[in-house]
Amino acid sequence: MSIPIIPFTEGEANLDWIGLTDALASGHTLPKAEIGDTFLYRGKDTLLSRAAWIDGLGIAVKSATIFPDNPAKDMPMVNGGLNLYADGDGTLEAIVDFHLVTKWKTAGDSLLAARRLARPDSRNILIVGAGNQGRALHAAYSAAFPDATFTLWNRSPANAEKMAGELPNITVVQDLETAVTEADIITSATMSTDPLIKGAWLRPGQHLDLIGAYRPDMREVDDEAIQRARVFVDSFDTTIGHIGEINIPLEAGTISRDHLIADYYQLDAFKRQSADDITLFKNGGGAHLDLMTSRYILDRWTAQA
Repeated sequence: MSIPIIPFTEGEANLDWIGLTDALASGHTLPKAEIGDTFLYRGKDTLLSRAAWIDGLGIAVKSATIFPDNPAKDMPMVNGGLNLYADGDGTLEAIVDFHLVTKWKTAGDSLLAARRLARPDSRNILIVGAGNQGRALHAAYSAAFPDATFTLWNRSPANAEKMAGELPNITVVQDLETAVTEADIITSATMSTDPLIKGAWLRPGQHLDLIGAYRPDMREVDDEAIQRARVFVDSFDTTIGHIGEINIPLEAGTISRDHLIADYYQLDAFKRQSADDITLFKNGGGAHLDLMTSRYILDRWTAQA
């Protein structure tokens, strides 16, 4: 039997956001993943390989090449692929497009938390950041909150206007403070190292979804926001000690370890105590989520074959 190679467009046609979040929840009922990352460098070029093994689900190795000079050649800066291996015998089951896995893993990770932490009556969703991930977040949140309207803020208004012109039901805003104050859900996917979102702007009942920070020096919200919120993460192992959003306030003593309430291996704890809670979710990613997502993609591909 030939091994399926699942490209972006054809693979995406089989997927839905609610189904993915259910698959991610189910994946966290299995034994905890073993994960590992490796980096190789050639000057400014990078090869990042992320691997995960979950007993009962299989093995995934996702490799990403980051070549900063590619955009000048009209080529994507980031490329790669994912190999999915069978749980029982380790044989190669599928090769999945890197961008397909990354798009659906990242936005689906955030949506699983929002389905449990955001108020069901949320109607105003603010997207901070007009990159590719902002577009994926618009699609994901539209699936779970079909009656919501969207606002969009970006450092570059021109990029925000371009994104708004491509998507339905979205309005560009210039004043980030006002937009945060008015939003029920704030989902942020920026590359900021200085906090953009201030805790003083928050009001009871909001949900914050933070995606962009992935390095130790990166943050999207300030200390006050972290202190005011009930904080959840997708994985303690991939956020604590790795991501500035969590690690900087921990190391400074601004928050203590018990301020982080749960990760997805305690999914039953992902709930509001009251309608007035401010909840905050840090999306750290991780190879185990790539594995869960690629397994969902292959299952849907096989079902539609």
